[in-house]
This record gives sequence, C-alpha cells and structure tokens, in this order.
Amino acid sequence: MKIFPAIDLFGGKAVRLYKGDYAQMTVYSDNPVEIALDFEKSGAKYMHVVDLEGAKSGGTDNIETIKKILSSTNLFVEVGGGIRSMSVIKTYIDAGVSRVILGTSAVTDSEFLETAVKTYGEKIAVGVDIKDGFVAIKGWTEKSTLTAFDFCEKLEKLGVKTVICTDISKDGAMQGANHNLYKELFSKFKIDFIASGGVSSMEDIIKLKDLNLYGAIVGKAYYTKAIDLKEAIGVCNDN
Repeated sequence: MKIFPAIDLFGGKAVRLYKGDYAQMTVYSDNPVEIALDFEKSGAKYMHVVDLEGAKSGGTDNIETIKKILSSTNLFVEVGGGIRSMSVIKTYIDAGVSRVILGTSAVTDSEFLETAVKTYGEKIAVGVDIKDGFVAIKGWTEKSTLTAFDFCEKLEKLGVKTVICTDISKDGAMQGANHNLYKELFSKFKIDFIASGGVSSMEDIIKLKDLNLYGAIVGKAYYTKAIDLKEAIGVCNDN
C-alpha cells in the first residue's frame, strides 16, 4: 500500500481543517516545501496536496508553492481543490503534477469528467467524499443524490482508475478510518482506492494495508506525530 502524506495549502502555508471547516483551521507550517522534503527524507514517494483556496475560487491559487515542491523533490504529487475546468487541469499537468483530483465537478458535470478522463487518462483521479452514504459536494456543505456506490460504478464505467475516498465524519477527528466502508468498496469495484479521513494510528495503517488498498492518506496524524511516517512506509513496503 502506498502512503500519501498530505499538505493542505492556504495562503502558501500548510494547514489542516477539522471536518472540512475553514473556521477550524490549524496552521502547521509557513514552509510547505520543508514539509515535503521531510516527507521525502522519511521515505515517501507520493504526496497528496489540496489547494484550499482553489477549492473556493476554482483557480490555482497556490500553484507557485506547488511548483516549488515539485522542483525541490522527486515526489509523485497529486493535487485537488476546486478543479472544474480543462485549463486548470492543463496548468497543473504542465507544471509537473502527476495526477489531478476532481471533486464536486466530477459529480455535477458529467461531460467535463468524461472529457478530462479521455484527455488525460490515469492522470485524472476523483475524490469521493461520503456523508451518510451519499456523495457530498461543494466543500462538503451539500449532499448529492448519488450514493457512494452508484457514483463509483459510474466512475468505473468511465475508466477512472484512482478514487480518493473520504468518510467526512472521520476527517481530522483522529478517531480511526472507516475500515468496513473501504472493505466493501474494494470488494465491489476494480478501482485503485486511496483511503482518506481518520487515518490516525499505526493500527489503522496495518488494517488498511491488510485490505489490499492501493493507498492511504496520512494528514493530521503526521503533524501531531500520532503516526511515524517512516515507520508507516516501512510497514507498507511502499513502492
């Protein structure tokens, strides 16, 4: 299983939100590049980035910080946050981003999703954020009419290879991941699932690895030192 340590960017700083709430933001570092270098030093090969300002604006507000991370490391960097146009996808891919993550736009604009997958193939991932069994959109403030399983079925048919799946109730809460959800998804679909939300201990990492998931995102647990990144990568034989 691949470990994706995460940086959420706001104003060029590394921050974390509690359950997606901008009013509950903790700033962890003024220097995200330093954090990315620490990821690499710990043995990470992959990294998950969310542009929290882009999530609101639909732009690439933190692109300069992302470019610095790309030029300073050899990490495989995936980026999400408000990506809803082909021009923004192109900006990220041209900058050297390995994979972009579509969120709300993948739910609300099927034509855009299809065009993106046809144009960029495996460089397109989709974030499936789950609230009470349904896919949440617009920064988790609204529930769509799609169940998580219906949406994943649609994504599989379209040829989406990678899905970042977040149980919103667990995100940033340090209460453990929703292992039953990931187990069920993995058994139903031939998709590379990345677990996100609540990955808060080595026990979580080991349980997710035993499910044969493609990857897991380590966010707040890295910053609070609840998970030793080097140890997690070692346990997962991350490659």
